[in-house]
Order: sequence, then structure tokens, then C-alpha cells
Amino acid sequence: MLPRERVIAALDFRPPDVVPLRILPAVGGLYEHGQKLLDLTRACGHDFGDLSSLTLPAPPPPTDFGSDGRYHTIKTDEWGSTWEYRIFGVWGHLIDWPLRGMGRLATYKSPPPPTVEGPDVEKARASVAEQKRRWFTLGGSGSLMEKLWSLRGFEDTLVDILRDTPEINRLADMLVEHAAAGVRRSLALGVDGVAFGDDFSTQNALLFPPKVWRRFYKLRYETLFAPIRRAGKSIFFHCCGQIGEILEDFAELGVDALWPQLTVFDLPELAKRCRELGIALELHPDRGELMQRRSPAEVRDYVLRLVHTFRPADGGSWLYIEIDPGFPWPNVEALFRVAMELRQG
Repeated sequence: MLPRERVIAALDFRPPDVVPLRILPAVGGLYEHGQKLLDLTRACGHDFGDLSSLTLPAPPPPTDFGSDGRYHTIKTDEWGSTWEYRIFGVWGHLIDWPLRGMGRLATYKSPPPPTVEGPDVEKARASVAEQKRRWFTLGGSGSLMEKLWSLRGFEDTLVDILRDTPEINRLADMLVEHAAAGVRRSLALGVDGVAFGDDFSTQNALLFPPKVWRRFYKLRYETLFAPIRRAGKSIFFHCCGQIGEILEDFAELGVDALWPQLTVFDLPELAKRCRELGIALELHPDRGELMQRRSPAEVRDYVLRLVHTFRPADGGSWLYIEIDPGFPWPNVEALFRVAMELRQG
């Protein structure tokens, strides 16, 4: 099978020829491990694009380091949210946000939405068409929950959603409109699938009662997902935390592939439920305890147990690799080596 055919088979719950794989070449990991991780990533390859031309990230400028020599910078993004960064390539900590007071909402302007026509779109469409000759291609459309709290602040966002204030609804609708432009661009490019990500839960439960999530988020995601379904494209979704209470909702929304936080689930039960619901799973080995503190042998054993539990050889799942700062190199090697062995057929 070609890589694209392999992913499509997995999404359709048909047996692929080998275990599919997606690698996210994370900036933080590449910066920390350098050329040896770059070489290993290229040697492994994956099914979601050509990694042979992958390069190392440009290092941060000297101004991004404090007097103690440690990385430390503060930046304001295009939405007006200010972030403090302590590890290069890793998401920062929100320290200021533009809608501390919702009185500012009337004059708040979001960044320009992604374009859906023009020379840059034509060039990108041609690139996607070429990639699709071999690889499975993904577009992106961002998030709602994550962007919402980065504009309003985390605690105020939760309170406003629970109170169902008119202002938080107007802000959410603004974000849906912006994200919908991202969907239109992805569809204009002709990608195979569109990816979204939002974290709705702690490690134990949803941040809201399920009925609140359904009232506030589900209908808005339906607005974003409906054009993707009509176009016959796949919907990918990442969500950390314990989201067992809304797995059926994801299926009803047409989510084809879910990248969950495996450590908060009973894995056999998750495998069973998602296979019954027709949701394929991206199997991301534990980036906390396992990859940072366990041995290479334990990393290998964990991956093999995932394969035994989720049965990617029968379709419906694949491995996902993302190397963060703080992963000991022997564990990184062990993760890639077992993935490469599983893909030898």
C-alpha cells in the first residue's frame, strides 16, 4: 500500500499492510536533540507527508535568553494574548489577555481569516495535489476552547460558559466564523482531512457537565464539521483529559480520528468503545511518566501492549510520535525503533 492508502484503510477499519504512523516533528524536541533526532525521523518516515526534507528549527535569538543563560521570553500573539515562554518550542503560560473585561468585546477585532483564493492558495493546492499522489494530507482549523480562554482568561471563560452569558456566546461565534474560514481554506486546498484540537477535561472528568458542553460546543462544532462531511473529507480531533462522557457525541459529529490522552482511560474499554463507534484512534505513547522517567525496555513494552490492545493490524488505529524536550535519548531511540520494526511487515 501507498502511505495514503494505508491511512485510508485504517480510517475505514480495514487492515493496512503495516502499522500506520504519524510523526509530529515538534520544534522543542528537534531543538534539544538536534541532528540525531532529525536523522532518526527522516530514516523512520511516516504516512502523513514526506519527511526527507525536514530541517532543524532555527535557534532562538540571544534576546530570548535571560541573564542566567536560560530561555525566557514574553511575546504577544496576533490575537492580543501575551505569553511567557520558559522552554523553547513548548507552549507558554498565558500572562495577559485582551478581554479581561467583556466591555472590550464590542471593539475587539480578530486577526484576518485565512484566505481561500489567490496565488498562495493555488500554489498550496498544487503542492497538496502532488503530496496526495503518495501521502495522506491534513489541513488545520485550530480550536475553540483553547482560543476562547486565551482571549478571556481561563477562570472567567469557565464561569461565563456556565452562566451562558451573551458576551461569551458572541465571542465563541466570532471564533467559529474565523475557524470556518480555516475549514474553507483546507477544503479549497483539497486535503484528505481537517484537524482540530481542544482540551475539554481534567484527568478525571469534563470541565463542564456534559449538557453544558453539548449546549455550548457541540452545535458550534457541527457548524464547522458539516462542510467537511459534505466534502467527503476526514475529521481529526485531539482532546486531552477524560472525555469518555462525550465519545458518542464525537461520533455523532462525524469525527473520524481521535487523538486522546491514553493515560486517563481504561485502554481495553477505550479500544472497544471507539471500534464500536467507528472512531479511529491515534496512539500517542505517554509523554509524561513513560517517556521522561521509564526505561527504553518499558517504552518498547508499552508500545507493543498498545498494539495488542488496539489492533492496528485490523484497522482503526495507528501510532503517533511526538518528541518533547526532556525525553532521554535512549527512550526516544526505543520509541522509534519499535515503530520501525512494526512497519517492516
